[in-house]
Parts: sequence; C-alpha cells; structure tokens
Amino acid sequence: MAATSSSPLPRWMPTPSPSRPLWRWGGGMPDARNGTGTGAGGTGWSLGRLFPWQRRPAVAGVDGVDVAPTQRAATHIVDEPGVLLTWEDVCVTVAGGAYGGQPVSILSGISGHAGPGEVLAIMGPSGCGKTTLLDTLAGRLGPGVNETGLILINGRREKLAFGTSAYVTQDNVLMSTMSVREAVYYSAQLQLPGTMPAAEKRAHADGVIREMGLGDAMDTRIGGRMTKGISGGQRKRLTICVEMLTRPRLLFLDEPTSGLDSAASYHVMSHIARVAAREGMTVVAAVHQPSGDVFDLFHNLCLLSHGRTVFFGAASEANQFFTQSGFPCPQLRNPSDHFLRTINKDFDEEIVESSKARRKTAAEAIDILTDAYQSPAYSEKTTNRIAEMKQIGGAPFRKREQASFSTKLFVLTRRSFVNMHRDIGYYWMRLGIYLGIGICLGTIFYQVGHSYSSIQSRCEVIMYTTALLTFMAIGGFPSFVEDVKVFRRERLSGHYGVAEFVISNTLSATPYLAVIAVIPGAMLYYLTGLTKGADHFVYFVINLCMCTLLVESMMMIIAVIVPDFLMGIIVGAGVQGVMMLNGGFFRLPKELPKPVWKYPCYYISFHKYAVQGFYKNEFIGQTFPSDQLVEKNVTISGLQVLQEKLQVEMGYSKWVNIAILCGMMVVYRMMFFAIVKVAEEVRTKRRGMKWKWCK
Repeated sequence: MAATSSSPLPRWMPTPSPSRPLWRWGGGMPDARNGTGTGAGGTGWSLGRLFPWQRRPAVAGVDGVDVAPTQRAATHIVDEPGVLLTWEDVCVTVAGGAYGGQPVSILSGISGHAGPGEVLAIMGPSGCGKTTLLDTLAGRLGPGVNETGLILINGRREKLAFGTSAYVTQDNVLMSTMSVREAVYYSAQLQLPGTMPAAEKRAHADGVIREMGLGDAMDTRIGGRMTKGISGGQRKRLTICVEMLTRPRLLFLDEPTSGLDSAASYHVMSHIARVAAREGMTVVAAVHQPSGDVFDLFHNLCLLSHGRTVFFGAASEANQFFTQSGFPCPQLRNPSDHFLRTINKDFDEEIVESSKARRKTAAEAIDILTDAYQSPAYSEKTTNRIAEMKQIGGAPFRKREQASFSTKLFVLTRRSFVNMHRDIGYYWMRLGIYLGIGICLGTIFYQVGHSYSSIQSRCEVIMYTTALLTFMAIGGFPSFVEDVKVFRRERLSGHYGVAEFVISNTLSATPYLAVIAVIPGAMLYYLTGLTKGADHFVYFVINLCMCTLLVESMMMIIAVIVPDFLMGIIVGAGVQGVMMLNGGFFRLPKELPKPVWKYPCYYISFHKYAVQGFYKNEFIGQTFPSDQLVEKNVTISGLQVLQEKLQVEMGYSKWVNIAILCGMMVVYRMMFFAIVKVAEEVRTKRRGMKWKWCK
C-alpha cells in the first residue's frame, strides 16, 4: 500500500480504514450503497439508498482493498427492502414518586428518522433519555410509562416481526455455562429457518463469530457468578453476534461499545456499519461516548440532553452546528467529547465560548443549542426528510421463517439439560445437601421398628421429608432466575414462545429431580426402616419427585413476578411456610380454624396431598401394639391410625394423591404460561390504545 500523503486532519483522527473510507468534518458523507458523496452539506437523498437493496459480491474499500461479504445462506435468508423509521413529537413520562404527584418527563418532543444502510447514533450525557428513546422506538417500554407521538415504519404503524428487527440490550444476558460457540450455535438453531441444513447453520454461526473477533474464544465458557469466563467486552460482542444471526432489517443497539477498548469498539462498529451498507440494514445505536474513529462511522447523529433534542442531522454537520452556535470544537479534541462536555450540566462546569468574552454554564449552553436547532435551517430539514420518507413508504414487515415447534423444543431441552448439568448450584449442590440430610435423618431415626412409639416416629420422618426436602427446592431459584432473564430476552426478540420454554424446562429438569428423589430417598427409606416392599419404595420416590417438581413450578411463578432472586427466595419461603402449617401435621385437619385456614388454605396446600399419600403408603396393611399404659395385649391397625389419629381422608386411593399433585404441578406451569401471555397482551393493547389516542 502506498504511503499516505500529508493531511490537514487533526492528529487524533484515525487513519483510513481498509473497510470504510474516512470523510472530513463538514464534508459529504459516502453513500451507504455506492460510496459516493452527498455534497458539501450532506443533504443529498437518493432513492437508490432507500430500497430495494441488492447484495454485492464485495464492498470497495480504500487503496483498492476489497472486503468480501460474509458468506451466508442466500437461499434461506431472503433479501428484502430496507426499513424507513420515522418518529415525530415523541414524549415519554412516568408517574410521580408521591401519590398524585406530577408526571416526570423523560423525553419531550423528540423527532427524527433512520434509513437503510445508515447508522444513527443517539448520544448524550447519562440520564438524558437515550435508552428510553431506543425502547420507545423498539416498542419495549415497561409498565407505568406513558408514551405519546407518532412512530412509523415504512410510512405505517407496524408491529416489529421476528427476523426483521433485533435489539441488543445494554445488559449482556447470556447463559454462563455455555461456551461462545455453543451460545451462538443454539441461537442459530432457534432463529434460522428449519429448511436450512444443520451444517449450513453451523457455518453461518462460525462466520458471525469470527466477524466479531471471537474466533480465539470460541470454546471458552461465558462465565458468571461462580466461574470466570470471557471478558465483558467479549460478552458484548457475543450478544451482538446472537442478534445479528438473521441479518435483521432494523437493528437497535444499546451501548454497543460499553466494556470495549477503542480498537475493539472501532472494529465492532465498523463491521456493523459495513453490514448495514452492504445489506440495507437500518441501525439505531445509543452510544455513550465514542472515540473519534467510531464517531466517524455514524451517518446521522441525535444529540439529547435532559430529554430534549439538542441536534439531529448528519454527523458531519454537528461540528459546524456547534461552531455557528458559539461553541466551536477546540483543535486536537474529539468532537464527540466536546459535544458531551458542552451539554452535560450534571456538574454545571463553565464552557468557554470563543465568539464572546463571557463564559456560560452548561445549562445556558443547552438552551442556546436547543433554540438554535429549532431554527428552520435544521429542524425543518428533519421535518422535510420525515415527510419525504413517509411518502416513499416501503414494503410491510413480513415475519421470517423460523425453526419448527419440535425443533425449538428439542434445542431448548438440550440446552437447558446441558446448563443444568454444568451449573453446580442448580441441582448438584442440592443433591449433596439432600444426601447429607438423608444420612442425618436415617441415622437419627435408624430402624424405627414397629412399637407404639414408632407411629409417631414414622409420622415425623414423613413430615420432615415432605417439608424440608421440598423446601430445599428453592435453592435452585437463583439459577432459575438467570434462565428467566435469558427467556425474557429471547422471548422479546421472538426466538421462541412460552410453551416451548415451559415444556423444555419440565423435560430437562425431570431427570435431575428423579436422581435427587431416588438416591437420597433410598438412603432415607431403608435406614429408617419404613414399610418394606418395592411398590412402597417406588411410591415414596414418585411422591417425593412430584413434590419437588411442584415446588419448582411454584417458584417459576414467583420468578416471573419477583425477578430479584433474594426477594424471590424470601417470598417462596414464606409461601411454602404457610402451606406447611396447613399440611395436616402440626395441626390436625379437624382442629384447623375453618375460615381461611381450612377453607381454602388446607385444600390448596400441596403438603396435604403429599403427606396423606405418604401416610397411606406407610400405614395401610400395618399393625402396631397399642399403648401398654392404656390397654394391654391389643393391636392397632394402620387403618385405625389413619382414620382416628391422623384424620386422613380415606375415600380415595394413595395414587389419587399423586394424580392431584401432578395436576397441581400442571396448573402451576399453566399459571406461569398465562401470566407471561397476559402481560404480553396487556402491553400490546396498552400500546395500541396509546396509538389510537395519539391519532
């Protein structure tokens, strides 16, 4: 490559990248499609830059260097027209902290646009509303947030469909036990069409991994709270990998450069910009403070401060805008640093204004810049561009083909099984605790015998087993909360549905729960000398396994309502404690207060059915000597113990108790399904009502 000639660019400016030409401040931007400039002001608007987009065999670089496009299955990932995203007068408020307090404004009158092949950067100080604007455009605002304004996709209100849009969140929510390769492979099997061969999916996934510079970390586990894994920057790149597998038409990025060094930030963003230019992808990124070379990759810039628009337009025009407003960028300073320093009033530092002798505070600078942007030279340009894009319109969103229900179920079950196997805190630590409790309980109640006092001992063993061993099921709650976070992220992205998650979790957890029930249960059963017989032992193990499955199902509901694992453990322990009190052991059924405690708490407590099933399995067919202090040489049958002393309902078989527990487990899983679906429907209807109100 020939040596570069002298350039008037500042010393901090990056050298031209072989993957993307570098333009000067205030000059025209290269066209995202054909690499041509748009003129001095960057105001050119070509229909060829909008749609339709045709993939080219290579992207021209600098000095004759060509960058080949990523090899992928063109027959399965179909080329589609680009996305024209516009928003007008978007306002977002949240309810005041005190009861009846005034709503707090987060965004106020924000308007803008984003087109295919372009990267729009949303910048501003911390707390200015960058992520809120991104969530608003992506339709991901949470409950309690009020939104107004007009958001259009290709000139119409449209719901984002799977495969057409993707959202890379600021938090890197990933399964810590998976390796980089496994995380992308499993995601590829879920997202890519079922008609695509498995080998082609793996090749496509490998290509995306290498694009993000993760080739050397392919077999390294992600790591989490218990094990060390890849770095934070690699996690961010992996998150981007997963969302870019389908090459979405619309990509939202929340802090894509957080945790990355300057070189990694540039390579990641340059790759995203290159893919956007090659495939007509519309990219909207909330960036905190980019370096100079990363800022150079942005086509348009939306600058926010305390929920107000300070500037919106071509990134190359921002420097000129600040200069004309009286805040020129000093030499040798990164323009993005200068912009953020000028509009950050958290510390209210004074800003030197070169055109005037007086120094101004950041609050005054924001007011001046906001008023300057409202002038026809800038705000009308944005308004006219929005009107032009609305008239052009475009093709409606069409949901892309995904894997079949059975394929998703198989992949999720396999992934969940591997995750549970590798996560020590999920089941293996609990198994060790169960083994210790089984040994302690078996040695304390070793060979209880068949005396009159053994009746009470057997009841205590049964109740302790039912209460404590099922109570310990909350030990896996932190790991399950992490699974729910991954589920929420993948569910919002449309990777799979709630039914696949519930069924796969049940299928993958059952073998581990069976091991937990069989091994400690066998030690406990034979050490204590409970009723002999294979049929009695099998029932004991099945009942114990159903109890643990049921408690895990109940904890699923708590996890989706209370996502914080510490609060979830407290709530789960409290719910189980109340159920335990109504199980018929600490207080006999006929002695329970009828309001509340017997009706309905006694009948909705799973301990009732589990304990009575254990009682029937243990005492039916047994005989015990009576209390010799009351009556000598008299025996008591197990049936008398059940009916008179334990007040067990004998109108149905012990297997009916198992069936009831199984039914309760299914009901709890269905409740989890219903809660998630209802929350989604409420959010969708609530957003639809806002849209109608805005009209």
